[in-house]
Amino acid sequence: MKEKTVTQLEYRQYQAGDEQSIVTLWNFCLPKDPINQKRFRNLVLLDANFDPEGLRLAFSNDRLVGVVYAVRRLLPMYGTDLELDNGWIPFFFVDRNYQKLKVGSRLLEDACNFLRNAGRTSVFFASYAPNYLLPGIDEKTYPAGFAFLKSMGFSRLYSPIAMDYSLLSCEIPEDVIELKEKRVSEGFTFGPVEDGDLYELIRFANDKFNPDWGRAIREGILQGLPMSRVFVARNPKQQLIGFCLYGGYEGIPERFGPFGVDEETRGTGIGKILLYDCLAAMRAEGLHGAWFLWTGEKTPAGHLYKKVGFSISREFHVMKKSLE
Repeated sequence: MKEKTVTQLEYRQYQAGDEQSIVTLWNFCLPKDPINQKRFRNLVLLDANFDPEGLRLAFSNDRLVGVVYAVRRLLPMYGTDLELDNGWIPFFFVDRNYQKLKVGSRLLEDACNFLRNAGRTSVFFASYAPNYLLPGIDEKTYPAGFAFLKSMGFSRLYSPIAMDYSLLSCEIPEDVIELKEKRVSEGFTFGPVEDGDLYELIRFANDKFNPDWGRAIREGILQGLPMSRVFVARNPKQQLIGFCLYGGYEGIPERFGPFGVDEETRGTGIGKILLYDCLAAMRAEGLHGAWFLWTGEKTPAGHLYKKVGFSISREFHVMKKSLE
């Protein structure tokens, strides 16, 4: 390949018609995390927060060679909070033949300037909700990408993990069956969500955990998520104290979560009962595996997943950079 110079490169924002080139370059640069046209459309172009100016592109002789995407909230996740200080970089990639020409650096600076001009003072990689593709940078899979972010002033905040579980030998243990029978005799109830549960469930997910969880439940059901895939638990006072589901994100049946139990009831086994009920339902559907992208390894949920038999499949670093 002939040596290229920066003067041959063109930088601009996204324009209609760029979609196929973006997906093609994505799959060339990130073969371990491929995407298709439908997912790109749903997660980027149809995102209520999408702004073409934030999707920065680099071309060489009319061929796309680099992409960085920046986004900020135009629609609140919950209530009226637009997180006016924050912006996100959900993804970036550059043709390896052009990386030495600082294409990524130029694109990232353009993306950060887009966020600065919108009044943002901090940018995160890549903890954007609702449409994140990965929680953060996978240092093991993309060591050069991790080094690039650090060189551009990003620092690591925390490191969530993804986990996987084989359903082929899934069976509810006798001690969990006995525990569930005991809790039921005490007045606790467990079962699939019903229409009368929905308002309380979504409020519970929003207020106790994360607005993205409430959104996932609401939008999942609106988009056809069977209510038989959503499980809830109530205490003897009939207060909702926990839930779990599968198939709520992008309609992928084997994608488990979200899953949460009121911290005031932790230690009673409610989470373990819900988790096994959910996994058993997944196996009964004929699914072979359960997986999710984001939990804390040292959290109560992380410890429970490990006890049940989930294994860590990936680790990500959520990164942050000041724009001030």
